[in-house]
Amino acid sequence: MVGVSAGFAAETPQAGAISRGAYLIRAAGCVTCHTDKKHGGKPFAGGRGIPTPFGTFYSPNITPDADTGIGRWSDADFLRALKRGVRPDGADLFPVLPYTSYTRMSDADALAIKAYLFSLPPVHQENKPHDVKPFAWRFPVKFWKWLFFTPGDFKPDPAASAEVNRGAYLVTALAHCGECHTPRNFAGALRTSLPLAGTADGPEGERAPNITPDKATGIGKWSADDLVTLLKTGTKPDFDNVQGTMAAAIDDGFKYLTDTDLQAIAAYILSRPPIDHLVPRRTDRP
Repeated sequence: MVGVSAGFAAETPQAGAISRGAYLIRAAGCVTCHTDKKHGGKPFAGGRGIPTPFGTFYSPNITPDADTGIGRWSDADFLRALKRGVRPDGADLFPVLPYTSYTRMSDADALAIKAYLFSLPPVHQENKPHDVKPFAWRFPVKFWKWLFFTPGDFKPDPAASAEVNRGAYLVTALAHCGECHTPRNFAGALRTSLPLAGTADGPEGERAPNITPDKATGIGKWSADDLVTLLKTGTKPDFDNVQGTMAAAIDDGFKYLTDTDLQAIAAYILSRPPIDHLVPRRTDRP
């Protein structure tokens, strides 16, 4: 049996969970949404405005502050919120929290994220009220969830490789790529017939391109290396750079992922059925 080298202690289970959570929280995009960088906000203290067609939602404080954050949340509370969209008090959460994707996250990964968050200094900062009138009522969310939300863990495809299944988990659960790159219906629910096919009304009103491997309207001419390079550097095959929300997603998240995970994401996306769906550019719209 190989002993622990002098000067290093064996990593405890809790330390391991925190370390893994620090990695997973990057993959899950939590840094970008829960930090108000524009106004010098502290990490994970919330307050970042998220414009939507229904008004502006403000991300909540997810630091372990007992009064204004999630410091009183149990493991069960955290899992129920992240994977079922229900607050500890039983109220339904608005689906601006992408629990429609996070529901596929494993409990172990979700609790590793919680372990990391609870290892951080608490920040006492009250949450901003959402500016979503007349959509501020929570009781209709229950009906929305009944119509459009199917909870359940990720199920690997037995016919796919381990790499593709890992990519599927990252894309559909943790990184929730479809939440930005899939068109939505009148109620704000994803149009599941057009997964990853792009939309002119992406996050914050930005255009989110078609990222299916369609050669005419998507990224079918890209190689896996092209996609990995984009996720690491923000540089497209034509040497243009991504901007806006995707640039933030890369700077705060994707560039921290391992090459193995980035290659898995590329393998999964390029394995999807191509969808011919031309997304108009903002300047092309009336």
